[in-house]
Amino acid sequence: MKWEGNRESDNVEDRRGDDDGGGASGGFGGSGIGGGHIGIGSIVIALVASYFLGVNPLTVLGLLSGGSPAPTHVQSQPTGHRPDSANEDRMTKFVRTILADTEDTWGQIFTAGGAKYVNPGLVIYTGATRTGCGAGEAAMGPFYCPADQKVYIDLAFYQTLKNQLGAGGEFAQAYVIAHEVGHHVQNLLGISGKVDAARARASKEQSNALSVRLELQADCFAGVWANRSPNSRQMIEAGDIESAMNAAAKIGDDALQKAATGHVVPESFTHGSSAQRQKWFNTGITTGSVKACDTFSGSV
Repeated sequence: MKWEGNRESDNVEDRRGDDDGGGASGGFGGSGIGGGHIGIGSIVIALVASYFLGVNPLTVLGLLSGGSPAPTHVQSQPTGHRPDSANEDRMTKFVRTILADTEDTWGQIFTAGGAKYVNPGLVIYTGATRTGCGAGEAAMGPFYCPADQKVYIDLAFYQTLKNQLGAGGEFAQAYVIAHEVGHHVQNLLGISGKVDAARARASKEQSNALSVRLELQADCFAGVWANRSPNSRQMIEAGDIESAMNAAAKIGDDALQKAATGHVVPESFTHGSSAQRQKWFNTGITTGSVKACDTFSGSV
């Protein structure tokens, strides 16, 4: 993926080393959609976090179930810690560049539709951090908080994606950011609010099904970005699309559940199966059409 030299976003906040990662103890009350975060990690991320990272799954489930986070001790990095290697610095530039590209792309799409796109913020942190939706932890994976309109990511997730989940490649990493920005687009369009209201009236199984449709649309929006990006022809190289499709497969609910427990429980899916995630990302990248990303009509 050829991204060096492109514009970098100014809407990135680097909190690595800040001492506001959550305080000494106790959870933080959250608001926003469903009282939690919308992220590329699902309920089963709690199991994966426990399986791969040794994180208490109840901590993650508290953040994803619609309530306040479970009390947790948050360990922050020493004040003043900043990227100390060329690789870390390069990854920061990568994140800034991809975010800038999504800003340009969605700005053009919204303008063409007679609307104004509001750029999201993006926070890079280590371990844990405060968000407008409560406490955010690295074990959740990257996530979007609608309350403060920011994407949060601990860059160590990319190593997990590559080494534990088998989904390496820079375009796969870009897909992760584009998916979270897709949630921001849903928030701006009012889609997330409507889904949240519907989930509040639904049964657990119905709520999960609505969550799946919301997540699959974010996958599709990520594909729209890749198709409509003014820099896509210069950035995307042979094998890049395949790496993103592989990432979509590796983070499907069925793949994560099977890896963590050896069992697959479809009614508990909150993000969609591997096949569904690949299908909707592919829909976005092949059509470049926001309208084609209607995951709420018909089957998914």
